This record gives sequence, C-alpha cells and structure tokens, in this order.
Amino acid sequence: MEQLSADALVFFGATGDLAYKKIFPSLQAMVKRGNLKVPVIGVAKAEWSREQLVARARDSIEKHGGGIDGPAFEKLTGLLRYVHGDYNDPATFQTLRKELGNAQRPAHYLAIPPLLFGTVVEQLAKSGCAAG
Repeated sequence: MEQLSADALVFFGATGDLAYKKIFPSLQAMVKRGNLKVPVIGVAKAEWSREQLVARARDSIEKHGGGIDGPAFEKLTGLLRYVHGDYNDPATFQTLRKELGNAQRPAHYLAIPPLLFGTVVEQLAKSGCAAG
C-alpha cells in the first residue's frame, strides 16, 4: 500500500499559548532535522500580518525553544503563512483554501478549545480544505 505524506500543515490557534510555548519551537526543530518541508499555515482570529506571526515565532523559539537556529529559522519563515478570521465564517476557510494552493493532503492541528473542534471540522469539510 502506498503511503502518502501531508503536503501542507495547517494549525488552528496560531496566536495562542500552545502555539507560543510548544508549536513554534517544535516546528523549528522539525525543520532543523529535515522533517518539515511543506507550507505551514497558521490560522487564528487575530488580524495579524504574516510578519507579525514570524515575529511571534521568533520570540517563542527564543524563550521556549532553546534559541534561534539561523538556517532552520530562515527555512521555517519561508514556509510560514497566515490566515486570520472567525472559525464560524465560511470566508475564513475559503481564504485558507486559496492559501493551500495545490495542496491535496494537508494535515490539520487544532490548538484551539475543544468547543470549537466541531465548527472547524465542519467548515474544513464544507470548504474543500479536508477530504471526507
């Protein structure tokens, strides 16, 4: 049986505490080991720019990830994208679909309150951002 890999990583809650303390440091570590080479799209409600997300990632890795690894962080910033919007708004997921481009097998990580899981999963399915 052929094993398919994810061709993008989408994580919801990109501006939250879990992303700040755990996800961004882990992403740099994955890039450093050569295990992350696909676009990484953060999604959150905050009206941030991509540059603000990169600054947050830098601060996160400096404080919680043992420091910035120049080459790995540069590669990570090249992979990072950001979509802002309300999880109840279909337009947020249409923007995400556009940001995914040709990705057909994105992995989704929900770093959000469990109360929002159903909403996000439903919107992912309706928008075509997730199969099934």
